Amino acid sequence: MTVMRVSPEEAKALIDEKGYRYVDVRSIPEFESGHPTGAFNVPWKHMDAAGVTDNPDFVTVMETSFGKDAKLVLGCKSGGRSFAAAQTLKAAGFLDVIDQRAGYMGGMGPTGLEAGWAPKGLPTSRTAEPGHSYAELEPKGK
Repeated sequence: MTVMRVSPEEAKALIDEKGYRYVDVRSIPEFESGHPTGAFNVPWKHMDAAGVTDNPDFVTVMETSFGKDAKLVLGCKSGGRSFAAAQTLKAAGFLDVIDQRAGYMGGMGPTGLEAGWAPKGLPTSRTAEPGHSYAELEPKGK
């Protein structure tokens, strides 16, 4: 299953010009330390005192929050988790999922190390917009 990968600038253009939504798949503490302005937080994995664990609700939260026909750009710290999450969503029937390579901080691009969203100077925030935090998106009753 092929997942398109785009640069941070291309991701920003998709959001601004084509109506895509940015979903940051990093853990809640990582998201709270800084994220692309307007991003939603749906962790691919959780980090806590027990270590790193899979988020068993990831696909369910994505489907109930956005729907399988939503236009989504996924990002993480350096591009690995978001690429895996995008592949999972495509396999689950999501139609328009794009991975933002290099993530928030930077990672490997097509020609080597590439700066991520924050180092490129794109807009960032430490506060989630209303309805964008995982606490507001996760399944109720958790």
